[in-house]
Amino acid sequence: MSGLQSPPMTRAFNGRHLAMAAAVLALIAVPYAIPEGYYVNIASQILLYAIFAMGLNVLVGYAGLVSLGHAGLFGIAAYVVAYLLAAGHSHTVAILAALVISLVSTAGFAALSLRASGISFIMITLALGEIIWGVAYRWISLTNGDNGISVATRPAPFGFSLSSATGFYYATLIVFLLAMAAVAIFVRSPLGAALCGTRDQPRRMNALGYHVWMIRFCAFMFSGLLTAVAGVLFVYYTEFISPQALALTASAEGLLMVISGGAGTLLGPVFGAALVVIVKNVVSAYVTRWNFMLGAIFVAIVVFMPEGFVPGAVRLARAAWRKRGRSRPAIAIAESRPCTEHMNVEREP
Repeated sequence: MSGLQSPPMTRAFNGRHLAMAAAVLALIAVPYAIPEGYYVNIASQILLYAIFAMGLNVLVGYAGLVSLGHAGLFGIAAYVVAYLLAAGHSHTVAILAALVISLVSTAGFAALSLRASGISFIMITLALGEIIWGVAYRWISLTNGDNGISVATRPAPFGFSLSSATGFYYATLIVFLLAMAAVAIFVRSPLGAALCGTRDQPRRMNALGYHVWMIRFCAFMFSGLLTAVAGVLFVYYTEFISPQALALTASAEGLLMVISGGAGTLLGPVFGAALVVIVKNVVSAYVTRWNFMLGAIFVAIVVFMPEGFVPGAVRLARAAWRKRGRSRPAIAIAESRPCTEHMNVEREP
C-alpha cells in the first residue's frame, strides 16, 4: 500500500547499498580530488595492503587463528613475479605462476600449522614465515639477497597502461573491490558460517559432523589467495622486491591492521591498512617519532575500543543515538561479528 512506510529492514538494506555506492564513487574520484601523484600512490598502497589485511582477517577474525607468517606468502608471490619477469617471461605467465605457487605454499603452510591451535599455531606460522625470509635472504643465486630483484615494466591489461599513478590506482581499485566482494560472499556463505562455528565451538561443530580441520584448511587457502594477490600488486607497485618485504615486521603490521580496524568485520582491515600506511608514509614526514605516535594510537584503540575501531565507532554512535532518545539508526556501518547471523551458538568457556 502506498500509504504505508517501508519496513526497517528494507530501509537498512537500501541504506547500505546507498552507502556502498557513495564509497565506491568516492574511491573512483580520488585521483581527481588529489592530483598529486605521490598521494595517489599512497592510496594505491592503502588498497593493496587492505587486500593483504582482508586475507589475514579471514583467519584472525572469522577462524580465530592468529598468523604471524603471512608476509612469507605475500613475499613468495612477489618474488615469483619478479623472478619470472627478469627471466624474460610475460606478465600473464608470471602472475598465474605466482598465484599457483603461492597456493601450493599456502597448502603446505596450512598442513603444518593447522596441526595445532592457539599459541602453538602462532609459533608455527612465525617459524614458517622466518624460514621463507631466511631463504630469500640467503639464497642469493635465486633472490639476489639484499640487492633484491627489480621489475622493469608493468602490465597493460586490455591496452590500459598501468605506468602512471592514476592507471595503477584504478587497476588496484578494481582488484580491491573484487577482493572485498569475494570476502563478503565467503563470510555470508554456509562455509563462512561453519568457519565461525569452528572459531566459537570447535568441539560442538565436530560433534555435529563438521570436518573442522577441512573447514579451516579451506579458509587458509582463501586467505593465502588474497595474500598472493596483494603480493603481486605490491611488486608491481614498488617495481622491486627484497627480503625486507618478508620480515616479521611485515606480518606484525598486517596483524595490527586487522586488530586496530576490527577483526571479523569487512571494513576493519581497510581502516587498519589506511591508518598504518598514512602514518608510515605521510605523518612520518612531519613527525619524527612517528613510531611512538602509531603505538599510542594502537594503545588508545585497544583501551577504548577493544573490539576494533570500526565496530567500536558503531557502538559509540548507537550509544549516542540512544542517549538522545532517538530510534536506532537504520544504516549499520559494520558489525563486530557479521557471520554470527547464521549460527546461534554460545562461545565455549
